[in-house]
Amino acid sequence: MSVAPRRRGRTALLIAAAAALGVVAGSCTGYLVQADREPTKLPSLSQTALSQSKGKAPEPLSAAQDRQVRVDGDLRKLLLKKPSGAKAADWLADDGWMGLTEYADSFKKPGTMFNSLIEDEFRRAAVTGWEAGNQTVEIRLIQYRQEENVEAADASDDGQYWADREPRTDSWTIPGTSSGTAYVHNRPETEAGYVPLYSAEAHAYRGDVALEVWIYDTKPIPKSKIMDLAERQMERL
Repeated sequence: MSVAPRRRGRTALLIAAAAALGVVAGSCTGYLVQADREPTKLPSLSQTALSQSKGKAPEPLSAAQDRQVRVDGDLRKLLLKKPSGAKAADWLADDGWMGLTEYADSFKKPGTMFNSLIEDEFRRAAVTGWEAGNQTVEIRLIQYRQEENVEAADASDDGQYWADREPRTDSWTIPGTSSGTAYVHNRPETEAGYVPLYSAEAHAYRGDVALEVWIYDTKPIPKSKIMDLAERQMERL
């Protein structure tokens, strides 16, 4: 329960007014004293010439070395490739892009999320996925403009917040990241008429790109599976 702030009483207002009058009076006295003084001579503006460094300037980073060049290009090329023998996900668009509306629809409250993504300066999302037996994998790279806030980091934190709330969940830090985390949910989702469905997920970010990895299977998912995908995908960023 929030508590309303206490109102300022009359005594506080009187003290504030007296303090303000004191500041005005002090300023007037200081002005009169300063007016009777001789002007102070300003120092010379000249200074010792600065020596210029010698040698060649460092070479600019190549496109392969400059991470921002890579993520400003075709974001889909940074996604992990589908393993041999796996079937491409038929629930994803063939072009590898996920639009704002489609991404918002993947949340429980699409309308609310749509507005939030606009405020968060959503730029674009690249996605890939595949099926291997009863296991499905989906990987998303969500990029933000970040003209106002560091939204990629916030998006990663949000994903981790909800993952942590799931019961019977184990989690591990993703190597090579400052706060990236992988999760395995040990309690399956159950619904009448369907086999139990286990899940694992990972959330991390680098620069203006947030990473989401999702795995679903009819049997428990080992730590090694989600960690391998998360680590390899982050290396490509």
